Amino acid sequence: MKYGDFIWLGVLGGLSSLLLMPSTHALFVAATQNHPYLMGFAKFAVLATMGELLAIRIVSGRWSRTIGMTYKTVLWGFFGMLIVLAFEIFAAGVAGALKKGLLYAGSGALGSVLTALYISALMNLTFAPAFMAAHRLTDTYIDLICTGSPASSLSLSTIVAKIDWQGFIRFVVFKTVPFFWIPAHTVTFLLPPEYRILVAAYLSIALGAILAYARRRKA
Repeated sequence: MKYGDFIWLGVLGGLSSLLLMPSTHALFVAATQNHPYLMGFAKFAVLATMGELLAIRIVSGRWSRTIGMTYKTVLWGFFGMLIVLAFEIFAAGVAGALKKGLLYAGSGALGSVLTALYISALMNLTFAPAFMAAHRLTDTYIDLICTGSPASSLSLSTIVAKIDWQGFIRFVVFKTVPFFWIPAHTVTFLLPPEYRILVAAYLSIALGAILAYARRRKA
């Protein structure tokens, strides 16, 4: 292990330990309930950026900043706010469909699992692909700007042409959605609401590692 590995693990462990101490845990829950957008911004800005740094470490074997790291960190924060809203919309929508008998509700533990599965599946089969495609576009734009391309030359068609859409559909949509995101978010929606966005942010670290290993194997 390298020195940077210990720093990265130390930061992750330090942030995680805040949930284990009663005083900071209570503050975390209160802040999440009272300021959902602000907390969603902070969770994703920090943890998703850590996921990107980990991906670079796995692919290149060394720690380095991502291209346009500051811009991408802020962008992750805004995406975190969007995910806060999406979680509420899909959870409320499934609850409404269950109430009207449009979905099989089940009972007891089965009912809880089915509800979480419905939310996860509907969100990841509709919202997630569009969200991930938009993220590819924004990341590609930031990469091009930060590597010297003038903004005036970057049309939408130019940005779209830079993206490996076949790889995106084949791996990200057809593999990570059914085999990672739907199961992972099913577990997420079994948790109390105040922990869901945090777990989703942690999952971005796991996905960063999965995508990095896939890129390294392909290379």
